[in-house]
Amino acid sequence: MKTMHSHEISTPQNAPFKKILIANRGEIAIRVTRACRELGIGTVAVFSDADRESLHVFLADEAYHIGPSPSKESYLNYKKIIEVAKAAGVDAIHPGYGFLSENPIFVRACKEAGITFIGPTPENMESMGDKLSAKALMKKAGVPLVPGSDGGVETVEEALAIVKKIGLPIIIKATAGGGGKGMRVVRHESEIESAFRACRSEGQNYFANPTVYIERFINDPKHIEIQVFGDTHGNVVHLFERECSVQRRHQKIIEESPSPSVPMDVKLKMGEAAVRAAKSIGYVGAGTIEFIFDNQTKEFFFMEMNTRLQVEHPITELVIGVDLVKEQIFVAKGQPLSFKQENIKQKGHAIEARICAEDPTTYKPSPGQIRACRHPQGPFLRIDSYAYPGYEVPIYYDPMIAKVITWGDTREEAIDRMQRALAEFVLTGIKTNIVLHRTILGHEKFLDGSYTTQFIEKNFEVLEPQMFREVNDKVFLIAAAITAFEDRKSKDVRRFNVRSNWRSLSRKIALRT
Repeated sequence: MKTMHSHEISTPQNAPFKKILIANRGEIAIRVTRACRELGIGTVAVFSDADRESLHVFLADEAYHIGPSPSKESYLNYKKIIEVAKAAGVDAIHPGYGFLSENPIFVRACKEAGITFIGPTPENMESMGDKLSAKALMKKAGVPLVPGSDGGVETVEEALAIVKKIGLPIIIKATAGGGGKGMRVVRHESEIESAFRACRSEGQNYFANPTVYIERFINDPKHIEIQVFGDTHGNVVHLFERECSVQRRHQKIIEESPSPSVPMDVKLKMGEAAVRAAKSIGYVGAGTIEFIFDNQTKEFFFMEMNTRLQVEHPITELVIGVDLVKEQIFVAKGQPLSFKQENIKQKGHAIEARICAEDPTTYKPSPGQIRACRHPQGPFLRIDSYAYPGYEVPIYYDPMIAKVITWGDTREEAIDRMQRALAEFVLTGIKTNIVLHRTILGHEKFLDGSYTTQFIEKNFEVLEPQMFREVNDKVFLIAAAITAFEDRKSKDVRRFNVRSNWRSLSRKIALRT
């Protein structure tokens, strides 16, 4: 099924592409759609059964159904996406992040179909996709590495020998791992065998690769990443750092730029190392070099490279004033970067809070229908969201439904603005982690910048201050009254009014089968 919207636009002759398919969903699909519209480029959305009424479908110029709800049968079905791209007559595909964004097979399939992939080359992805090959390349490029095994570790005996060399604690990692899968921290020698076998098992089950490697585990580190950008003319720059140390089980919760605690001389060295890393593989497009920073010794070490746009890219955009998605599009067309290293300066401070449909204390997903939704507004505030009243948050995908990004002339101003924005954010009908964010932002370790990746895990409790309760109780009572009023009407009529009337304000829809 194809959906066409009335806001289709003619493409200016100077636009890099006529039409782009966005091979993703949710807020990132909307983010790319908006960049394309500002450039006068037509957009094509794709959607699964679960996303038929998702906001990214409504905002694109065209939308195509690509399969059942599970991502393996829809958003990861690259053959179907290529088929749709051909049918829609697009000249490029933007993958967003996640799903097919780092899949070299998909990139090559795009090339074979005569479609430009907006992102790095398949060789870039393959170079950095395997952690062992990435480490070898970074060692050659002179990028600092965490002490550990030189390659894959095949037996428990090998693991024990490495431990004798570098000491405990260690971390065992699956070479193809990610998202916290296939990783174990070992603090006692008696735990090595069980952790080793568990990591190999997870590597095989999740990534079809049981190979693991070992590194020294750094207690209470910082997670610092450097945004890099390269073009097809050999230019590579870094766009400064982001601190991503507020995380749980290796999943980021809050990010900020610049880092409040890494010394300036170390930041400069990180930027230089990141550029060396990207240049060593001839990197093209937007990417991120992730470092682990020892808060005690002030050393930093290469961790991995993400060969795609990051979820937290908005905070970089706000502090440097560059639209990274537009830059991706121009670079994919073969144009040189629109800036040089000396042109890029950080200004002010930006913070991003990931708003997820999940319980703020157990972190369990909370799918369901959104009853009321009011996004915060105001100066120096950006909301990337696909939530709206009546929308059914599906169970099949990542629970993140919005990102709140604030900018301030100082870090204190950005934090205050974020607290104000979160107090205004109304989302009822599902559980969200808004109160978790408000608690973190008021914590002394966050306020003084001393937090590390262990911050959430160590003695952190979500406590809602009285001021939060007073605001939320009033909002709850208003939302409850609205809900009670709506429930007097039939469910079908209510759904029609909330969704269909809302849509008709922005465009007319014609369905073609």
